Amino acid sequence: MASVLFHIDLNAFFANAEMLRHPEYKGKPLAIGSLSSRSVLATANYEARKFGVHSAMPVFQAKEKCPGLVIVPGDYEYYRKLSSRFFAYLRRYSDKLEPLSIDECFLDVTEQIKKYPRPLDMAVQIQQGVLKEIGLSCSIGVGPNRFLAKMASDMKKPMGITVLRKSEIRNKLWPLPIEQMYGIGKKTVPLLKKEGIEKIGDLVDPRYENTVKRILGKNALVHMQRANGQSSAKLEFSSTPKSVSVSRTFRSDIYTLDEAFAQTQPMVSELCAKLKKEKQKGKLVSVILRDTAFHNQMRSMSLPAMSDEYPVIWSAVSELLTDNFEEVGYRHIGVSIGSLRTSDQIVVQPTIFEEPVNTTRDIVASLNRSLDTKVFMTAADLLKKKEQEKDDQ
Repeated sequence: MASVLFHIDLNAFFANAEMLRHPEYKGKPLAIGSLSSRSVLATANYEARKFGVHSAMPVFQAKEKCPGLVIVPGDYEYYRKLSSRFFAYLRRYSDKLEPLSIDECFLDVTEQIKKYPRPLDMAVQIQQGVLKEIGLSCSIGVGPNRFLAKMASDMKKPMGITVLRKSEIRNKLWPLPIEQMYGIGKKTVPLLKKEGIEKIGDLVDPRYENTVKRILGKNALVHMQRANGQSSAKLEFSSTPKSVSVSRTFRSDIYTLDEAFAQTQPMVSELCAKLKKEKQKGKLVSVILRDTAFHNQMRSMSLPAMSDEYPVIWSAVSELLTDNFEEVGYRHIGVSIGSLRTSDQIVVQPTIFEEPVNTTRDIVASLNRSLDTKVFMTAADLLKKKEQEKDDQ
């Protein structure tokens, strides 16, 4: 059976979280952000979006479009608590959960969905459960891989449930504007449009193949495969609830990859020191990026083996940054490691290149060879000899 992944996305999370504890805001255009006219909005609810207000919009511009807009400052500790409840609820259905940000995740339900008479019954149950138990609405995309599930969840909001099969990409996916393609950065979209690449389907049009490769570089093949419905179904998730993390909020926003490297290298050093102090090693490395509009994204990868070593963990962090960094300005970066084990829980498998460790029997045999006589024997051999002597009697 093919994999079945859900991409579950909380709708206008910050704004809906505020309306959850402030019912008086319901029905009013609401946005989250600083009250300073020079700042930008983190998000806006659907009432505000009807006026053209959206995330990353300057406050002064938003007020011009919507004079009655209510703006409240973000309470990120409150949002984190709600996010933890959201993920905890989803883990009742499957422990194969990979967070993408504070308000969205992938959930592998390949086995669990078999228990439902109709496949979408599970999605409906989760959606209604999140609304009832947490008070927040969500959209769910259903697909055989990560990319199609993610694209599906964006197709119907709020409170949508959408299935996107590989057989449907020509009619459902290819006609979408290129700016809706998951993984294509905001700065790349104008470059593609300038060359006539307006739709997602244009990425797999033979006429544009060389242009796509020139603009997207090393990422061209990945995006072309995604446009054809090909993507990994593997999720990166921690096997333990706890993790070790280090994060920083910067005075000045980070706009270049080199700056990000410079800031995260000491963070990884601190992370490794924490692991060694607690005598733990981990396998799932994650990077958390929060941009100037307070959009969060988390990207993860698994190490080949458990580790607490700086070169190994830094290699994973630098790869995650290289693959996901955009020059949009980041005010907060974090690194973490999960799937933790203490040193005495880890069984190290020797490789064919390692010298075998001498056993007690090997050491005893070596001593006897050096004395040219059989003086020493293991306790097990001694007991065996006594048993044989009894039998002989």
